[in-house]
Amino acid sequence: MNILVCVKQVIDTGAAIEIQNGKVQTDGLPRVLNPYDEFAVEEAVRIKEADGESTVTLISMGPENFKDTLRKGLAMGADKAVHLLDPAFEGLDSLGVAQVLAAGIRTLDHDLILCGRQAVDDDMAQVGPSLAVLLGLPFVSVITRLNIADDRKSAEVTRQIEGGSEIIETPLPAVLTCQKGLNEPRLPSLKGIMAAKKKEIAVLDAAAIGFDPATQGSAANHITQVDLAKPPARKKGVMLEGSPQEISTRLLGILRDEIKVV
Repeated sequence: MNILVCVKQVIDTGAAIEIQNGKVQTDGLPRVLNPYDEFAVEEAVRIKEADGESTVTLISMGPENFKDTLRKGLAMGADKAVHLLDPAFEGLDSLGVAQVLAAGIRTLDHDLILCGRQAVDDDMAQVGPSLAVLLGLPFVSVITRLNIADDRKSAEVTRQIEGGSEIIETPLPAVLTCQKGLNEPRLPSLKGIMAAKKKEIAVLDAAAIGFDPATQGSAANHITQVDLAKPPARKKGVMLEGSPQEISTRLLGILRDEIKVV
């Protein structure tokens, strides 16, 4: 099987961010492989290890430093990577990103496409389903278990739903987005890190994948971010003491006179 895994580099969720002029100041902030994408990479590598035949290719869109993220995926066990790199890809909304990835994927052999359920920076969860529509492939989201049929023509997946789970059988190729619980991503070994330095990262620009910046670039965005701000600071909590009657009286006064909800 040829397994493609879409990955993204995001700001470390533990980093302290600053916002200026409605934008996050990213200079100097630590960056990591999107945590949900780690589940996708791990699952692809496990399939390859189980059958001994599959090939795992990572694909990512972003600036030059995104190669660091691709190297981590390669160190986890992926075979090669494709970096979609072009100034024309900057400033795209979720649909635009999906269009670039879809154009890149069309140039590659693929029997299965795995993505993280969402990126932890924007939490849009739109790229996976958009990819499936653009490529005309079946789509299943937030999967927590994946079994590939012996003939490699279908897969049985368990996906998370509110209050439980459901089992779906889908033909392949298909696009699947991966959820926490699917597996436990490995830490790259020293051997894997050294091997990743020798693995191929192909770089494709807009012309190489047939992407037209004039009709598909940022000017064609359907969603535009007009502002960004941190939530207002919360007031310090108040500890109420006394008898139950005194506490309830004081609480009612706060709700009525200060918060004005009653």
